[in-house]
Amino acid sequence: MSRIALLTGGSTPERDVALAGASQVAPALRGLGHEVVVVETIEGPLSREREQTLLDPSVAREPPSPEELAELARRENLPALVAGPALAGFDLVFLVLHGGAVEGGLLQALLELAGLRFTGSGSLGSALAMDKEVSKRLLREAGIPTAEWGVWPLASDRLAALGWPLVVKPANAGSSVGVTVAHGAAELPDAVEAARAVDSEVLVERFLAGREFTVGVLGDRALGVGEIVPSHEIFDYECKYTPGMTREIFPAEIPPALAERMRALGLATHRAFKLRDFSRIDFRLDADGTPCVLEANTLPGMTRTSLLPQSAATLGIDFGALCAEICRLALTR
Repeated sequence: MSRIALLTGGSTPERDVALAGASQVAPALRGLGHEVVVVETIEGPLSREREQTLLDPSVAREPPSPEELAELARRENLPALVAGPALAGFDLVFLVLHGGAVEGGLLQALLELAGLRFTGSGSLGSALAMDKEVSKRLLREAGIPTAEWGVWPLASDRLAALGWPLVVKPANAGSSVGVTVAHGAAELPDAVEAARAVDSEVLVERFLAGREFTVGVLGDRALGVGEIVPSHEIFDYECKYTPGMTREIFPAEIPPALAERMRALGLATHRAFKLRDFSRIDFRLDADGTPCVLEANTLPGMTRTSLLPQSAATLGIDFGALCAEICRLALTR
């Protein structure tokens, strides 16, 4: 078996999500016989006692405050972490991280330069998928349906062409942090400011009123399709991480042809973004019932009840087997 550094934490709004995932991945990997050391991006290698107190399977209803994140970012030094002894001597670095530099390619580039083997997509694929404006262009070039969009600021005629309501989101973020729906011009300034609080580039996208779905990809195989039914208008941060606020139906109760179409589009998106090992592709149906790709998640949530593990379970792949396959794909690459 392998010696694995489970790298988690981070200074992004999705820090709590990462720690929750690590609380379940670590015992799963140990159950497979691996030697696992949990490494937090700020504190470094954790003792078993510190691991017990820091890794919490629950996620707060709100992400950490900007002040908390600023303090975490001040203490975090990813280049020093990767170049130092914390990750030396391991067979594999298993990434349980979300958002910003830790998912968007910077950390992956540092790991590549250091010659360290790690799970998930490389620096290029991570960067392509994280930048929502670039990923939209790639989807269009590949002929994969996606909602029409523009980058703020937009001229009035372009806004009129997109129509109301509009989804306003940070161009480089995850877990729906900073995402809101503007139903008219009066709501747009506040929506833009909410997105700008997370990222300087803001995407404005046509709202698709149809049902929402997700499909995982593992290796070169599309997994099962699930339907997401949030309590709110969109699958926002609160709905994602507050128990009881979203129904997640796996497998989705849809015609087989629609499920196969989304599985094919999910795999095509994974390939178009040059992703590897695993990902999760999110969809929403347009007014005609056509599945449109919302985004690709290169490091999707990894608690036992997260969407990727549920997508895998529909094909008989339990949580331990999913973790084992992610390790295998990275170790044999």
